[in-house]
Amino acid sequence: MSRAYADLPLHYGHVPAWLYQRMSKLGVAITEAIITDYGKTALLQRISDPFWFQSLGCVLGMDWHSSGITTSVMGALKQSVNKRSKELGIYICGGKGKHSRETPAELMKISETTGLDGNLLVRSSRLSAKVDNTAIQDGYNIYLHSFVVSSEGEWAVIQQGMNDGNGMARRYHWHSPTIKSFVEEPHTFIYGKSQGQILNLTDKSAGSTRAGILNIAGEKPELILEEARKLNMPSHHDVRAKDIDLKRLGSVLAVAYEKEALDMESLLLLEGLGPRTLQSLTLVSEVIHGTPSRFEDPARYSFAHGGKDGHPFPVPTRVYDETIQVLETAVNHAKIGNTEKNEAIKNLHKAAARLEKDFQPNDNFEQLVERERNDSWKYGGRTVFGKATPPKSKGPDTQLKLF
Repeated sequence: MSRAYADLPLHYGHVPAWLYQRMSKLGVAITEAIITDYGKTALLQRISDPFWFQSLGCVLGMDWHSSGITTSVMGALKQSVNKRSKELGIYICGGKGKHSRETPAELMKISETTGLDGNLLVRSSRLSAKVDNTAIQDGYNIYLHSFVVSSEGEWAVIQQGMNDGNGMARRYHWHSPTIKSFVEEPHTFIYGKSQGQILNLTDKSAGSTRAGILNIAGEKPELILEEARKLNMPSHHDVRAKDIDLKRLGSVLAVAYEKEALDMESLLLLEGLGPRTLQSLTLVSEVIHGTPSRFEDPARYSFAHGGKDGHPFPVPTRVYDETIQVLETAVNHAKIGNTEKNEAIKNLHKAAARLEKDFQPNDNFEQLVERERNDSWKYGGRTVFGKATPPKSKGPDTQLKLF
């Protein structure tokens, strides 16, 4: 699949500095972990998957369903990843509004230091934007264009358009190795009466980055797009049980709070971490190591670090910071050949996957959300509205059997 998209409710607002800084730190740590374990191609494959990208945004503390994930995640990654581009071999160009128009100049600058074909990269950037903004007449006007390229010249594009008429945004994903032609391959099917000449140009010397151009004369044809991988996010702001695979969430909580299915070595290597941090780390572990089928319910990943608007609960900043510290330490140790802690984090995801097969969730989802909100102040909970405070009437602590 070369192209996929996500439909998201338009959501306005800002990301506070306290969250943006943490998003940048955890985002680059996740990026480095994926590159270290699986390579740059794997990172670009994940970025080109709308479900994985939405899950990443949730685990970073953004509102689980909204269009703001795209702008904020790509901005945070650009800030942190580009500081280490030479080391990681990944460069992020473009962005929202005026920043999108800077993409060609940024790509040419990268080509000067890497030896990549800057003209070809610029052409690919412009064509991908042209297809989604002009060739596809779906009512969405592109306002964000991010171009992610590796030191080998492989690339992914994330761009987003808005439709004021229906109050929705649409995010488009591209990945260069699967593109045979910008005209044909990005779409599974194109229906419409031919009303002009179509010219398909292919650059044979480009290898995986083959290009074409669509030139339509006369009236614009009506194109109906059918995608193989499409994500539709609901308009409601709160996280509901129907938005989540409760069986998968239950297995994560069992690993975190009961340390089910964890081997003794992993327990020792992660000794000292409380269950709340293990809950976040297990979900981060899945974002790094999970297969595509694991990301069909992106809302589940909001149970790592909540959301900036308080849905499903305020962002637990102390847990967030501990998660960053543990992941950064594991990645840094792995660079010098000490992979034990990295493997221990990977085993969190494996343990949850093992438990999931026979897990039977109960009806305590609302109680789980309530507990997270009531306990948020203990972990430095924050939202855009301020810091979390203890609940006014707090009864005795009880052991809630969540699933």
